[in-house]
Amino acid sequence: MADNEIDLTSDVEGDAGIRLSLSLHDLTRASGSTLWNFQARGVPNSMPRMLLVMSMLALAGSAGAQPEIRKSQLATVSQMVGSARIEIVYRRPVARGRELFGGIVPYGRPWSPSADSAALFTASRDLEVEGLRLAAGRYSVWAIPGRETWTVIFSSAQPVFHLPYPEGRDVLRVRAPARAGDHMETLAFYFPVVDADSAILNLHWGKTVVPLSVRGK
Repeated sequence: MADNEIDLTSDVEGDAGIRLSLSLHDLTRASGSTLWNFQARGVPNSMPRMLLVMSMLALAGSAGAQPEIRKSQLATVSQMVGSARIEIVYRRPVARGRELFGGIVPYGRPWSPSADSAALFTASRDLEVEGLRLAAGRYSVWAIPGRETWTVIFSSAQPVFHLPYPEGRDVLRVRAPARAGDHMETLAFYFPVVDADSAILNLHWGKTVVPLSVRGK
């Protein structure tokens, strides 16, 4: 049988050895209608023809199915800071002209800077984030936006969906000032400054930038 042919063998009403085959190249168009040419070998007369057609259509449809493409694409950023390796995995929502902070993301409420699943932050060694110790491990990242100051939260709840915020699982909370920056259409984490054992990690979406100081231990 050719590589592009679908083969189904099953028992129907006690008659064994029924074989249905459909060549994907047999799909032709004539007079604006789709013609399915298929072969049925050993099919009993008691089997309705419509059932055969529906079965073959279902098989052809599943063979050509395409994976769903998400609007918020998966991203990973990694960086060595001293002897610690930091990795952030998240999905990147797009602004699309919407009012972001104070709009679709309310001030004063926990929110994950990701889409679909909460952002994941992994550190191979202990760090200091805004001067406070964060033990090596993997955490989900959350934030409470404010007009001038944000609270960034590292939570032991991981992996989790981006809603709701997992109460009672905080490992560390730090506060960081928010500043204005150039427009970033798609949410991004990045390291604009990296030194021997220290770095700045930016959370940037729209015209809002939240820098976090990070130091390797």
